[in-house]
Amino acid sequence: MTAIAAPSVESDGVPGPPGLPLGRRVELPGRGRTFVREVAGPPGAPTVLLLHGWIASGGLNWFTVFGPLSEHFNVIAPDLRGHGRGIRSGRRFTLADCADDVAALCDALGIDSVIAVGYSMGGPVAQLLWRQHPDLVDGLVLCATGQAIVPVLHQRVLFTSAMGVVAGTTRMSQIITKLPRSWARRMLPQHTGARPDTLQAWAAAEMRRHNWRMLIEAGHASGNYNAHRWIHEVDVPTVALITTKDRAISPMLQARMALSIPTAQIRRIEDGHLVCASQDFAPPLVDACLEVAAGC
Repeated sequence: MTAIAAPSVESDGVPGPPGLPLGRRVELPGRGRTFVREVAGPPGAPTVLLLHGWIASGGLNWFTVFGPLSEHFNVIAPDLRGHGRGIRSGRRFTLADCADDVAALCDALGIDSVIAVGYSMGGPVAQLLWRQHPDLVDGLVLCATGQAIVPVLHQRVLFTSAMGVVAGTTRMSQIITKLPRSWARRMLPQHTGARPDTLQAWAAAEMRRHNWRMLIEAGHASGNYNAHRWIHEVDVPTVALITTKDRAISPMLQARMALSIPTAQIRRIEDGHLVCASQDFAPPLVDACLEVAAGC
């Protein structure tokens, strides 16, 4: 992959999990500076683009899978805008902007085709990337996600209204007191047996980098997202990894998305929304990416 900037190191003096690739900052003309982690795969291998969930980062969401995926693919995992070391912007967060950011990053890295892998909020970003930049996306792997994140109308109204109120505040103290912590905890990776002074400390350092105003806006944007009018137009090889014990995004919602995509194959993971923080996540994800690559 083309080098654009010198590698960066994990900040706060806290080492990342074993196998986590160091990342680098990349300037995207007209958009801002973002951050990406990369691992080179075998010569001529296709590229998988890993798109993380809400209140996560490229490292937090995908730290268990970089090594296994790189045995077959080139791997890139950016921090989406407002998350981790992703783009900072004064304009309101939108998922469509995230998709355009990712397309600009691929252009900067000299990548002309990807298998887009979206987890949770990253699922809508992957869907929008296919819709807005169809020549870039060869296939999709959609994990623990749906064509709408908050499907029931009254739930959507409550969620987006609360997020809208919080997004309108500017004082950090107000944001922290109004953040829906119980919902956020269900969305976040938690430690999987590593010593608290390693993985947990690194995860805390990652989260301190978030721009909380933009994250609250991201929650509002996710609550309003609904692709039901066009999701059936997806025409690239797709695998939906349904987390059958998910309490953040219901398995029924995930299955509804998969059944709406004519090309989608359904694969089950008998786990919940935090499976991305488990070593058990890598095998089904690798298999799904290989299945999509074979159909491209």
